[in-house]
Amino acid sequence: MSALILIVEDEPQLAEVLEAYARQEGYRTERAADGNAALSVYRAASPDLILLDVMLPGRSGLDVLKTVRAESGTPVILVTARAEETDQIVGLELGADDYVVKPFRPREVMARVKAVLRRATALLDDAERPLRVGPLEVDRRAVVARVHGEALSLTPAEFRLLSQLAEAPGRAYTREELLAAALPDSDALERVVDAHLASVRRKLDAARAGGLLHTVRGVGYRLEAAG
Repeated sequence: MSALILIVEDEPQLAEVLEAYARQEGYRTERAADGNAALSVYRAASPDLILLDVMLPGRSGLDVLKTVRAESGTPVILVTARAEETDQIVGLELGADDYVVKPFRPREVMARVKAVLRRATALLDDAERPLRVGPLEVDRRAVVARVHGEALSLTPAEFRLLSQLAEAPGRAYTREELLAAALPDSDALERVVDAHLASVRRKLDAARAGGLLHTVRGVGYRLEAAG
């Protein structure tokens, strides 16, 4: 069965255009015009990906994103009229998988949809044995990371970054390398890697695995167990 895309957009004409292009690509679609409706449809339909406008009546797109991330790892692409770098980083910090800025070409949006779904599928296809670094276990078949046997609540981008670092414990990865691994086909900035990994570090610390994630000054990051 083809992927189901939830289009959350309060401009009817734009929503219709995005829906038409999505269906032309073979995707099934659902639509919502405000934040509360978006959450209702998300919970009822379990979409494979959400195209989420930031500026919505009532509950904002960022608030919807927070709620979705508290409940699942469903891929989310933010659609925003705000081109400021800080707005883009905030959305990615909250767990968005990518973003597009208005005005955009619908074909560009569909290319991003394909890329994000492809990355989500690649996580499932990478069925190697779990990766272990100290008390951390990264199970790419189950798409879950555990510390001392307890699952970490990670966004898809955070999981991909942690998985990449766990592939070669002790190796220093540049931000560029990590960005290419976690968000290929995206215009996201290298600073976004810092934001995602700051969140990962907080979650590792809370799970009693502080000290695993190291910042390599002037380079990037490495994952390494003490001793």
